[in-house]
Amino acid sequence: MNDSERRRLVTRNTAEVVTDEELDDLLENDPTIYVGYAPTGEMHIGHFTTIRKLADFLRADLDVKVLIADLHAHLDDEKSPFELLDARTAYYREAIEGMVAAAGASPDEIEFVEGREFELDAEYSLELLRMAADTTISRVQRAGSEVVRQSENPKLGGLIYPLMQTLDIDALDADIAYGGIDQRGIYMLSRELFADRGDEPPVCVFAPLLAGLSGGKMSASDATSKVNLTDDPDTVAEKLQGAYCPQGEVEDNGVLEYMDYLVFPILDERGEPFEIERPDEYGGDLTYESYDGLEDDFVSGDLHPQDLKNAAAEYVSSVIDPVRERIDTDRLATAYPEAYE
Repeated sequence: MNDSERRRLVTRNTAEVVTDEELDDLLENDPTIYVGYAPTGEMHIGHFTTIRKLADFLRADLDVKVLIADLHAHLDDEKSPFELLDARTAYYREAIEGMVAAAGASPDEIEFVEGREFELDAEYSLELLRMAADTTISRVQRAGSEVVRQSENPKLGGLIYPLMQTLDIDALDADIAYGGIDQRGIYMLSRELFADRGDEPPVCVFAPLLAGLSGGKMSASDATSKVNLTDDPDTVAEKLQGAYCPQGEVEDNGVLEYMDYLVFPILDERGEPFEIERPDEYGGDLTYESYDGLEDDFVSGDLHPQDLKNAAAEYVSSVIDPVRERIDTDRLATAYPEAYE
Protein backbone atom coordinates (compact mmCIF):
# COMPACT_ATOMS: atom_id res chain seq x y z
CA MET A 1 0.00 0.00 0.00
CA ASN A 2 1.43 3.38 -0.97
CA ASP A 3 1.67 6.37 1.35
CA SER A 4 -1.15 8.20 -0.43
CA GLU A 5 -3.63 5.39 0.24
CA ARG A 6 -2.45 5.05 3.81
CA ARG A 7 -2.97 8.77 4.31
CA ARG A 8 -6.48 8.58 2.83
CA LEU A 9 -7.43 5.83 5.26
CA VAL A 10 -5.95 7.62 8.26
CA THR A 11 -7.53 11.01 7.55
CA ARG A 12 -10.94 10.23 6.05
CA ASN A 13 -13.95 11.22 8.16
CA THR A 14 -11.79 13.21 10.57
CA ALA A 15 -12.21 16.77 11.83
CA GLU A 16 -8.56 17.86 11.91
CA VAL A 17 -4.98 16.62 11.66
CA VAL A 18 -2.14 18.40 13.49
CA THR A 19 -0.08 18.57 11.42
CA ASP A 20 -0.48 17.24 7.86
CA GLU A 21 3.22 17.57 7.13
CA GLU A 22 4.22 15.64 10.25
CA LEU A 23 1.76 12.88 9.41
CA ASP A 24 3.22 12.54 5.92
CA ASP A 25 6.67 12.10 7.44
CA LEU A 26 5.43 9.44 9.86
CA LEU A 27 3.71 7.44 7.14
CA GLU A 28 7.05 6.85 5.47
CA ASN A 29 7.62 4.37 8.31
CA ASP A 30 5.37 2.27 10.56
CA PRO A 31 3.95 4.61 13.21
CA THR A 32 2.01 3.67 16.33
CA ILE A 33 -1.33 5.33 17.00
CA TYR A 34 -2.97 5.43 20.39
CA VAL A 35 -6.48 6.22 21.59
CA GLY A 36 -7.69 6.24 25.16
CA TYR A 37 -11.16 5.63 26.56
CA ALA A 38 -12.00 6.35 30.20
CA PRO A 39 -14.53 3.69 31.29
CA THR A 40 -17.24 5.94 32.69
CA GLY A 41 -20.79 5.73 31.29
CA GLU A 42 -22.15 3.13 28.88
CA MET A 43 -20.75 3.31 25.36
CA HIS A 44 -23.07 4.49 22.59
CA ILE A 45 -23.11 5.21 18.87
CA GLY A 46 -21.01 8.33 19.36
CA HIS A 47 -18.19 6.08 20.54
CA PHE A 48 -18.81 3.81 17.55
CA THR A 49 -18.03 6.59 15.07
CA THR A 50 -14.60 7.13 16.64
CA ILE A 51 -13.88 3.43 17.17
CA ARG A 52 -14.82 2.63 13.57
CA LYS A 53 -11.72 4.61 12.59
CA LEU A 54 -9.56 1.98 14.27
CA ALA A 55 -10.42 -0.29 11.34
CA ASP A 56 -9.06 2.37 8.99
CA PHE A 57 -5.85 2.61 11.01
CA LEU A 58 -5.39 -1.16 10.89
CA ARG A 59 -5.96 -1.21 7.14
CA ALA A 60 -3.36 1.54 6.83
CA ASP A 61 -0.84 -0.77 8.56
CA LEU A 62 -0.55 1.34 11.70
CA ASP A 63 0.19 -0.27 15.04
CA VAL A 64 -2.94 0.47 17.08
CA LYS A 65 -2.94 0.70 20.87
CA VAL A 66 -6.12 1.22 22.88
CA LEU A 67 -5.76 2.48 26.42
CA ILE A 68 -8.61 1.65 28.79
CA ALA A 69 -7.93 4.64 31.01
CA ASP A 70 -9.31 3.28 34.25
CA LEU A 71 -7.56 5.71 36.60
CA HIS A 72 -8.67 8.65 34.46
CA ALA A 73 -12.29 7.54 34.88
CA HIS A 74 -11.93 7.82 38.66
CA LEU A 75 -9.83 10.98 38.70
CA ASP A 76 -12.41 12.92 36.68
CA ASP A 77 -14.66 13.78 39.63
CA GLU A 78 -15.09 10.06 40.39
CA LYS A 79 -17.29 9.49 37.34
CA SER A 80 -16.49 5.83 37.94
CA PRO A 81 -16.31 4.62 41.56
CA PHE A 82 -13.05 2.84 42.24
CA GLU A 83 -14.80 -0.43 43.09
CA LEU A 84 -16.44 -0.52 39.62
CA LEU A 85 -13.29 0.13 37.57
CA ASP A 86 -12.53 -3.54 36.90
CA ALA A 87 -16.07 -4.31 35.71
CA ARG A 88 -16.28 -1.20 33.53
CA THR A 89 -12.83 -1.82 32.08
CA ALA A 90 -13.88 -5.34 31.06
CA TYR A 91 -17.12 -4.02 29.54
CA TYR A 92 -15.31 -1.28 27.59
CA ARG A 93 -12.86 -3.73 26.11
CA GLU A 94 -15.66 -6.10 25.11
CA ALA A 95 -17.67 -3.27 23.52
CA ILE A 96 -14.65 -1.86 21.66
CA GLU A 97 -13.75 -5.28 20.30
CA GLY A 98 -17.34 -5.69 19.14
CA MET A 99 -17.35 -2.34 17.34
CA VAL A 100 -14.02 -3.00 15.64
CA ALA A 101 -15.28 -6.38 14.43
CA ALA A 102 -18.55 -4.81 13.21
CA ALA A 103 -16.45 -2.32 11.23
CA GLY A 104 -14.84 -5.23 9.38
CA ALA A 105 -11.47 -5.44 11.16
CA SER A 106 -9.96 -7.89 13.63
CA PRO A 107 -9.75 -6.71 17.26
CA ASP A 108 -6.96 -9.26 17.74
CA GLU A 109 -4.70 -6.87 15.82
CA ILE A 110 -5.13 -4.20 18.50
CA GLU A 111 -2.98 -3.99 21.61
CA PHE A 112 -5.14 -3.25 24.64
CA VAL A 113 -3.54 -1.67 27.71
CA GLU A 114 -5.05 -0.71 31.06
CA GLY A 115 -3.91 2.44 32.82
CA ARG A 116 -2.99 0.71 36.06
CA GLU A 117 -0.56 -1.50 34.16
CA PHE A 118 1.93 1.38 33.88
CA GLU A 119 0.54 4.57 35.41
CA LEU A 120 1.54 3.47 38.92
CA ASP A 121 5.17 2.78 37.99
CA ALA A 122 7.84 4.80 39.77
CA GLU A 123 9.25 6.28 36.56
CA TYR A 124 5.80 7.41 35.40
CA SER A 125 5.08 8.96 38.82
CA LEU A 126 8.37 10.82 38.81
CA GLU A 127 7.71 12.27 35.35
CA LEU A 128 4.21 13.27 36.44
CA LEU A 129 5.60 15.18 39.43
CA ARG A 130 8.22 16.89 37.29
CA MET A 131 5.56 17.92 34.78
CA ALA A 132 3.27 19.17 37.56
CA ALA A 133 6.08 21.37 38.86
CA ASP A 134 6.33 23.11 35.48
CA THR A 135 2.62 23.48 34.63
CA THR A 136 0.15 26.03 35.99
CA ILE A 137 -3.38 25.26 37.15
CA SER A 138 -4.91 27.64 34.60
CA ARG A 139 -3.00 25.93 31.79
CA VAL A 140 -4.35 22.45 32.57
CA GLN A 141 -7.85 23.79 33.26
CA ARG A 142 -7.99 25.38 29.82
CA ALA A 143 -6.68 22.18 28.23
CA GLY A 144 -9.23 19.93 29.88
CA SER A 145 -12.24 22.25 29.73
CA GLU A 146 -14.07 20.14 27.13
CA VAL A 147 -13.27 16.79 28.74
CA VAL A 148 -12.86 17.04 32.51
CA ARG A 149 -15.78 18.07 34.69
CA GLN A 150 -15.33 21.74 35.64
CA SER A 151 -16.22 23.62 38.84
CA GLU A 152 -15.22 26.74 40.75
CA ASN A 153 -13.37 24.54 43.22
CA PRO A 154 -12.00 21.69 41.07
CA LYS A 155 -10.74 18.46 42.54
CA LEU A 156 -7.06 17.76 42.15
CA GLY A 157 -7.76 14.62 40.10
CA GLY A 158 -9.20 16.65 37.25
CA LEU A 159 -6.05 18.79 37.13
CA ILE A 160 -3.77 15.75 37.02
CA TYR A 161 -5.84 14.17 34.23
CA PRO A 162 -4.44 16.20 31.27
CA LEU A 163 -0.86 15.69 32.46
CA MET A 164 -1.38 11.93 32.69
CA GLN A 165 -2.88 11.89 29.21
CA THR A 166 0.31 13.54 27.96
CA LEU A 167 2.50 10.99 29.74
CA ASP A 168 0.39 8.13 28.37
CA ILE A 169 1.48 9.04 24.84
CA ASP A 170 5.11 8.77 25.85
CA ALA A 171 4.67 5.63 27.96
CA LEU A 172 2.90 3.83 25.11
CA ASP A 173 5.56 4.88 22.56
CA ALA A 174 2.84 6.44 20.40
CA ASP A 175 3.67 8.61 17.41
CA ILE A 176 0.05 9.64 16.83
CA ALA A 177 -2.63 10.54 19.37
CA TYR A 178 -6.22 9.99 18.24
CA GLY A 179 -9.40 11.21 19.91
CA GLY A 180 -12.55 13.25 19.57
CA ILE A 181 -12.24 16.93 18.75
CA ASP A 182 -13.20 17.64 22.37
CA GLN A 183 -9.73 16.28 23.25
CA ARG A 184 -8.02 19.00 21.23
CA GLY A 185 -7.14 21.20 24.20
CA ILE A 186 -5.41 18.36 26.04
CA TYR A 187 -3.45 17.19 23.02
CA MET A 188 -2.35 20.71 22.13
CA LEU A 189 -1.05 20.97 25.69
CA SER A 190 0.68 17.62 25.14
CA ARG A 191 2.44 18.95 22.06
CA GLU A 192 3.62 21.98 24.03
CA LEU A 193 4.85 19.87 26.94
CA PHE A 194 6.69 17.47 24.62
CA ALA A 195 8.40 20.44 22.98
CA ASP A 196 9.28 21.89 26.41
CA ARG A 197 11.08 18.62 27.20
CA GLY A 198 12.90 18.64 23.87
CA ASP A 199 10.92 15.64 22.59
CA GLU A 200 9.16 15.16 19.25
CA PRO A 201 5.49 16.14 19.72
CA PRO A 202 2.83 13.62 18.70
CA VAL A 203 0.81 14.03 15.55
CA CYS A 204 -2.83 14.51 16.53
CA VAL A 205 -5.82 13.14 14.62
CA PHE A 206 -9.24 14.31 15.75
CA ALA A 207 -12.64 12.75 15.12
CA PRO A 208 -15.77 14.93 14.84
CA LEU A 209 -18.40 14.77 17.55
CA LEU A 210 -21.87 13.75 16.44
CA ALA A 211 -24.94 15.90 16.88
CA GLY A 212 -27.65 14.48 19.09
CA LEU A 213 -30.79 13.04 17.58
CA SER A 214 -32.72 15.81 19.32
CA GLY A 215 -30.52 18.45 17.67
CA GLY A 216 -27.44 20.18 19.08
CA LYS A 217 -24.71 18.35 20.95
CA MET A 218 -25.20 14.69 21.80
CA SER A 219 -25.80 14.25 25.53
CA ALA A 220 -24.87 11.09 27.41
CA SER A 221 -27.57 11.91 29.97
CA ASP A 222 -30.37 12.31 27.37
CA ALA A 223 -31.49 8.85 26.24
CA THR A 224 -33.38 10.28 23.27
CA SER A 225 -30.33 12.06 21.84
CA LYS A 226 -28.33 8.93 21.04
CA VAL A 227 -28.54 5.29 20.06
CA ASN A 228 -27.08 2.94 22.65
CA LEU A 229 -25.15 -0.18 21.70
CA THR A 230 -27.73 -2.28 23.55
CA ASP A 231 -30.78 -0.78 21.79
CA ASP A 232 -32.88 -3.37 19.95
CA PRO A 233 -34.21 -2.69 16.42
CA ASP A 234 -37.55 -1.35 17.68
CA THR A 235 -35.83 1.08 20.04
CA VAL A 236 -33.49 2.26 17.29
CA ALA A 237 -36.46 2.83 14.98
CA GLU A 238 -38.34 4.75 17.67
CA LYS A 239 -35.37 7.02 18.33
CA LEU A 240 -34.74 7.67 14.63
CA GLN A 241 -38.42 8.43 14.00
CA GLY A 242 -38.34 11.10 16.70
CA ALA A 243 -35.04 12.59 15.53
CA TYR A 244 -34.48 16.18 14.51
CA CYS A 245 -34.26 15.97 10.71
CA PRO A 246 -35.95 18.92 8.97
CA GLN A 247 -36.03 18.79 5.19
CA GLY A 248 -32.92 20.25 3.60
CA GLU A 249 -31.10 21.05 6.87
CA VAL A 250 -27.69 19.44 7.33
CA GLU A 251 -26.35 21.26 10.39
CA ASP A 252 -27.01 19.50 13.72
CA ASN A 253 -28.75 16.69 11.84
CA GLY A 254 -27.77 13.56 13.75
CA VAL A 255 -29.47 11.26 11.26
CA LEU A 256 -27.28 12.50 8.41
CA GLU A 257 -24.19 12.34 10.60
CA TYR A 258 -24.90 8.70 11.48
CA MET A 259 -24.98 8.04 7.75
CA ASP A 260 -21.83 10.00 6.98
CA TYR A 261 -19.53 8.84 9.76
CA LEU A 262 -20.74 5.33 10.50
CA VAL A 263 -23.10 3.66 8.04
CA PHE A 264 -21.55 4.67 4.71
CA PRO A 265 -17.93 3.93 5.75
CA ILE A 266 -18.97 0.43 6.84
CA LEU A 267 -21.02 -0.13 3.67
CA ASP A 268 -18.04 1.08 1.64
CA GLU A 269 -15.83 -1.61 3.18
CA ARG A 270 -18.49 -4.22 2.44
CA GLY A 271 -18.91 -2.98 -1.13
CA GLU A 272 -22.62 -2.44 -0.55
CA PRO A 273 -24.88 0.52 -1.46
CA PHE A 274 -27.39 2.31 0.77
CA GLU A 275 -30.88 1.46 -0.44
CA ILE A 276 -34.17 3.18 0.35
CA GLU A 277 -37.44 1.46 -0.46
CA ARG A 278 -40.43 3.65 -1.20
CA PRO A 279 -43.64 3.29 -3.26
CA ASP A 280 -43.63 4.12 -6.97
CA GLU A 281 -46.12 6.91 -6.31
CA TYR A 282 -43.44 8.67 -4.26
CA GLY A 283 -40.66 8.18 -6.80
CA GLY A 284 -39.73 4.55 -6.27
CA ASP A 285 -36.65 3.05 -4.67
CA LEU A 286 -33.39 4.94 -4.31
CA THR A 287 -29.82 3.62 -4.27
CA TYR A 288 -26.79 5.56 -3.07
CA GLU A 289 -23.18 4.52 -3.54
CA SER A 290 -21.86 7.43 -1.47
CA TYR A 291 -23.01 9.76 1.28
CA ASP A 292 -22.59 12.88 -0.88
CA GLY A 293 -25.33 11.75 -3.26
CA LEU A 294 -27.71 11.11 -0.37
CA GLU A 295 -27.04 14.52 1.16
CA ASP A 296 -27.54 16.24 -2.19
CA ASP A 297 -30.96 14.64 -2.61
CA PHE A 298 -31.93 15.46 0.96
CA VAL A 299 -30.99 19.13 0.54
CA SER A 300 -32.77 19.41 -2.83
CA GLY A 301 -35.92 17.78 -1.50
CA ASP A 302 -35.70 14.66 -3.67
CA LEU A 303 -35.28 12.60 -0.49
CA HIS A 304 -37.95 13.10 2.17
CA PRO A 305 -36.92 13.01 5.87
CA GLN A 306 -39.39 10.22 6.61
CA ASP A 307 -37.93 7.99 3.90
CA LEU A 308 -34.43 8.73 5.18
CA LYS A 309 -35.40 7.94 8.77
CA ASN A 310 -37.03 4.65 7.82
CA ALA A 311 -33.97 3.42 5.96
CA ALA A 312 -31.51 4.89 8.45
CA ALA A 313 -33.15 2.99 11.31
CA GLU A 314 -32.71 -0.31 9.48
CA TYR A 315 -29.08 0.31 8.59
CA VAL A 316 -28.07 1.69 12.00
CA SER A 317 -29.71 -1.27 13.65
CA SER A 318 -27.91 -3.70 11.35
CA VAL A 319 -24.59 -2.04 12.23
CA ILE A 320 -25.03 -2.18 16.00
CA ASP A 321 -26.79 -5.57 16.17
CA PRO A 322 -23.55 -7.62 16.19
CA VAL A 323 -22.15 -5.37 18.94
CA ARG A 324 -25.30 -5.69 21.04
CA GLU A 325 -25.27 -9.47 20.68
CA ARG A 326 -21.64 -9.60 21.76
CA ILE A 327 -22.07 -7.61 24.98
CA ASP A 328 -22.39 -9.77 28.09
CA THR A 329 -25.52 -8.49 29.86
CA ASP A 330 -24.35 -9.82 33.24
CA ARG A 331 -21.06 -7.95 32.87
CA LEU A 332 -22.97 -4.82 31.89
CA ALA A 333 -25.18 -5.09 34.97
CA THR A 334 -22.12 -5.54 37.17
CA ALA A 335 -20.49 -2.45 35.67
CA TYR A 336 -23.63 -0.29 36.04
CA PRO A 337 -25.57 -1.77 38.98
CA GLU A 338 -27.81 1.27 39.51
CA ALA A 339 -29.02 1.18 35.90
CA TYR A 340 -29.73 -2.55 35.87
CA GLU A 341 -30.92 -3.29 39.38
